[in-house]
Amino acid sequence: MKIIVIGTGYVGLVTGACLADLGHEVTCFDTDANKIARLKNGEMPIYEPGLEALVLAEVAAKRLGFASGALPIQADTRAVFVAVGTPPSALDHSADLSSVFAVAESIGRASLGPLAVIVKSTVPVGTGEAVERILREVRPELEFDVVSNPEFLREGSALADFHAPDRIVVGTGSPRGRDTLAEIYRPLTDGGAPLVFTERASAEMIKYAANAFLAAKIAFINEIADLCEAADADIEEVSLGVGLDRRIGAAFLRPGPGFGGSCFPKDTEALLATAQSHGVQLRLVESTVAANDGRKRAMGRRVIQAMGGVRGRTLAVLGVTFKAGTDDMRQAPSLPILAALRAAGARLRIFDPEGMGQARAVLPDADYADSAYSCLDGADAALLVTDWPEFAALDLSRVAERMRGDVFVDLRNLFPPDALRAAGLRPFGIGRRSRLAVPQPVRGRAVEDLRQGVAPGPLSPPSSLPSSPASAPASPPVPAGALPEPRPGDLPPLALVAAAKAAKAGLNGHAG
Repeated sequence: MKIIVIGTGYVGLVTGACLADLGHEVTCFDTDANKIARLKNGEMPIYEPGLEALVLAEVAAKRLGFASGALPIQADTRAVFVAVGTPPSALDHSADLSSVFAVAESIGRASLGPLAVIVKSTVPVGTGEAVERILREVRPELEFDVVSNPEFLREGSALADFHAPDRIVVGTGSPRGRDTLAEIYRPLTDGGAPLVFTERASAEMIKYAANAFLAAKIAFINEIADLCEAADADIEEVSLGVGLDRRIGAAFLRPGPGFGGSCFPKDTEALLATAQSHGVQLRLVESTVAANDGRKRAMGRRVIQAMGGVRGRTLAVLGVTFKAGTDDMRQAPSLPILAALRAAGARLRIFDPEGMGQARAVLPDADYADSAYSCLDGADAALLVTDWPEFAALDLSRVAERMRGDVFVDLRNLFPPDALRAAGLRPFGIGRRSRLAVPQPVRGRAVEDLRQGVAPGPLSPPSSLPSSPASAPASPPVPAGALPEPRPGDLPPLALVAAAKAAKAGLNGHAG
């Protein structure tokens, strides 16, 4: 099928190259003539693993081309994908749809026959209706099928996500539009990819709802990590135990400095703006946005506390992109963190495997190193912000030797604290245990004493419990600070457990 993809940013370029890989004849169009000239010369405007090789291969196979200037719609063009940016509005953080609407008008003027106009950009509910209205106003004599086909590509694994998607969502009420999209994606659906047909508004909502849910999951585990630190639990163990629940899943349960990038911050705020326009309050999403903003600010204070002050001290910053596998600095957690440290007087030295070019543009006052080890040379402390795989391979003994100080702030829990200690470094992670002595359980009268502010005395079994048989061997003494083995008197009676389960089933309708 002959297809045009408008926009050669992250979504457009990946989509165009992957559609060509499915066997379609694709032209990627952009109004930025310089970007198109670079693409024709084999230069990629973004970093995405495997993308450059795929683009070059499809261009060589003559299935992928690039164009600027006049929109190259021909009589046999059957589909146009709209993949232009929808940045947040400066007024109310809603999605700025000016580029989408301008493209719709251009498509209408250039079209020569029936056409499927497929909105790949992330847009609020009702955008497809507005695009259809523009097309019909410009060319009332032509037939257009406006389809919502949201993308679910993760930066760093976009090619795999396209070729092995969890689902392909197609929102349209037009049978012809559904047939066109089914034909486009048949190589994927024949391989087992689920194709989900919905109404257009539902497809537009699916994208925002999915991203808001994942953002909330990140904000939740970050708050639980804070509680783990206060309660002397370990967030890595908690995340494992929670994530093994099939109803929850392990994805997005890794604590860190907060979410960033081009999707979650923008989409959660756009969803809130959409809800407000419909008179609906999304308290959970509001809390997610607020918690994430506070998280980023708190990370700067965490580093300052770990170092005991940063003024005049050199901080080696490992990674600044919002996640590994990309050069994207948009809404990266590193930006407010490093701004706070800079304001506190720290000297910043930065290394990122792929983000150095973009980092220099937004952090011009920092120093830059050409490797992780040279970044660490003479540093008073190390700050790991992005969990690039090559950082995980660092020789920690060598890291300690290169540094002047011994503070290692690991905002991704990339290294086990014991490994850092063994190398002579002082670890400061996220939600890690401080390994304090575990208090003995409090029972019976001691609970009432605590409520009255009386210090509890030595623990003794409740008087109602039968004493141990005389023949039973005496329990060995418990070392100081260790958790004693539980005794029957420490555990709730089975009848009480059964009653609790019955009450839960009565209240919730099920016991699971």
